[in-house]
Amino acid sequence: MSVTVSLSDLTARLEELEAEAAAAIAAAASAAELEELRVGLLGKKGRLSMVLGAMGQLPGPDRPVIGQRANLLKDQLSGLLSDRLAAVKAAAMAERIAGETLDVTAPCRYTPPGHRHPLISTIEEIVDIFCGLGYRVSEGPEIETDYYNFTALNIPEHHPARDMQDTFYLEDGRLLRTHTSPVQIRHLENNPPPVRVIAPGRVYRRDAVDATHSPVFHQVEVLAIDEGLDFSHLRGTVTAFLQAFFGDLPVRFRASYFPFTEPSAEVDVQWRGRWLEVMGCGMVDPAVLTGMGLDPERWSGFAAGLGVERFCMVRHGIDDIRRLYTSDLRFLEQF
Repeated sequence: MSVTVSLSDLTARLEELEAEAAAAIAAAASAAELEELRVGLLGKKGRLSMVLGAMGQLPGPDRPVIGQRANLLKDQLSGLLSDRLAAVKAAAMAERIAGETLDVTAPCRYTPPGHRHPLISTIEEIVDIFCGLGYRVSEGPEIETDYYNFTALNIPEHHPARDMQDTFYLEDGRLLRTHTSPVQIRHLENNPPPVRVIAPGRVYRRDAVDATHSPVFHQVEVLAIDEGLDFSHLRGTVTAFLQAFFGDLPVRFRASYFPFTEPSAEVDVQWRGRWLEVMGCGMVDPAVLTGMGLDPERWSGFAAGLGVERFCMVRHGIDDIRRLYTSDLRFLEQF
């Protein structure tokens, strides 16, 4: 077998590799460059591996000499790569720190504290009071079907509440809910009585915008279904809620009419020397219970509904509902 390389040849190649590698490592300016050098020098197909691959052509006694020299060079280059990587990272960190230096003498930027919107805080207080009375929150879609918004609530096809002037109808026959009462129907479909729920949310009606009306407003629906409930339970619940919200004020009930309750009542509180209507309520109409597959001889219940904007305006003495939607900081900063 003819020998194509000699000990002196491989020794020279290792010395050349050592010098070139040391210079390249010292000139590397990033971690990516160093990684590329590591692979090119020490990888499986790197320059050091090529030298070791030629070692098989040496005579037997010369191989350990080149092997030992190659291992020393590998350790040396690994150390140079590690040291240079640490130096590159330290330099990058120093540059970043210098660029992010905080000038403690600069004037601070004042960020005013935020405020809870009065509508949000009013809804939260209403929910908190009813949850304290044992109710849970239930929610439903704002885009409803005719069935849930009207039919299931004992509002027949030609009832005035279906007037095109009152309701936003969509092209597919659905509509924007006019109250949160559909939530009680959806809840009863999946939750057999007894139930005690409240349904806060946005509702939509085709009202002209003025100081007391808006096409979009917020409502809270209250529903209780159980055995043996009567109007005294309704009266006690509504009175307890109103006195918790407004304080210990006189409350009165006036006979009224709603399609899905019978008997029905409007509720007033004596606020600042006058009677103020704040909500409607009544016993759930047996026809609604029957439509939900409930036996009205066994189950009874009551429902109540209130407009959040009215409660908010009364609580804070707001004279125009439009103030709640204008995002005027002069107004909002008062709360």
